[in-house]
Amino acid sequence: MPPQSSSRQPRIKPPALRPGDTVAVVAPASAIGREQLDAGCERLRKLGYKPVYQKSILDHDLYFAGSAERRTRELEEMFGREDVRAIICARGGYGCNYLLEHLDLAKIAAHPKIIVGYSDITSLLTWMADAANLVTFHGPMAIKDFADEHGVDMPSWESATGGHGDWAVTGQDSGAAPLVAGAAEGILYGGCLSLLVASLGTPYEIRTEGTILFLEDVNAKPYQVDRMLMQLKLAGKFDGVRSIVFGEMLNCLQSADQGFTLKEVVKRIVDDLGVPVAYGLRSGHVSRRNITLPIGVNAALSVDDRVELRILEAAVSSKANLAAHTRQ
Repeated sequence: MPPQSSSRQPRIKPPALRPGDTVAVVAPASAIGREQLDAGCERLRKLGYKPVYQKSILDHDLYFAGSAERRTRELEEMFGREDVRAIICARGGYGCNYLLEHLDLAKIAAHPKIIVGYSDITSLLTWMADAANLVTFHGPMAIKDFADEHGVDMPSWESATGGHGDWAVTGQDSGAAPLVAGAAEGILYGGCLSLLVASLGTPYEIRTEGTILFLEDVNAKPYQVDRMLMQLKLAGKFDGVRSIVFGEMLNCLQSADQGFTLKEVVKRIVDDLGVPVAYGLRSGHVSRRNITLPIGVNAALSVDDRVELRILEAAVSSKANLAAHTRQ
């Protein structure tokens, strides 16, 4: 059985990432190609990191990056490696749900590492945050974002992974715009909307009470976004939510002959919740500069004529603190 998270227990924070550290690239979902992998690793080297990966990362099994056993073993082994300071998922796609019942969360919690990704990786990030009490990171991936010169928002990456204790993303820099005014504090949590909805009715169902809930997706029609939001609402997943932040919602467009916007669709559903709502923050599926959001930390959202999402605590620990935690 995985360890159970408790609001009375402090989150397990991985050690901070520093220039020169080793980072592992893993493929827990869809298959990847050699050229894309090389491009992502080269960019990571230019940023001062030492990327490593297993040879089996290029395996194919249907549309997966090898078997579920391979992908589970890869992830657990990278968490266990003493030289690895961060685990960066290569891409999303589909397949992380196959891993959830097999992962040894007790082992992962005993060797906390930064793990970052989005899209299908949402399943891993939320489950590790909920069941292993681990801070995880919604943000850039190796072959999707790091491979692109303008794919990563470096200020948020460095703040989130480097241990900054009080930092913010604002509307001007993040793309976020006001939808419903207000201010609130809560635990930052969420990810790809379709994956969050897919968790409902499973043992890995998302835990949203007390959160600043981040929701984003890609290539979904407004009515599909409507349906997913209504499913969350009817399932009670907006009960106790402190505020909501929507992502860029890349290519979530209605037909040209339909005279409404996705913002209008969203506002109709969330307007009666009585919580502040922002729209457009660039994290996950984005057009450029993917913002890193730490999942499981205290944050504050302010929505008035502009939007500010402030991270109120460091998402990582110093290595000295990690060593002390390990000895306890």
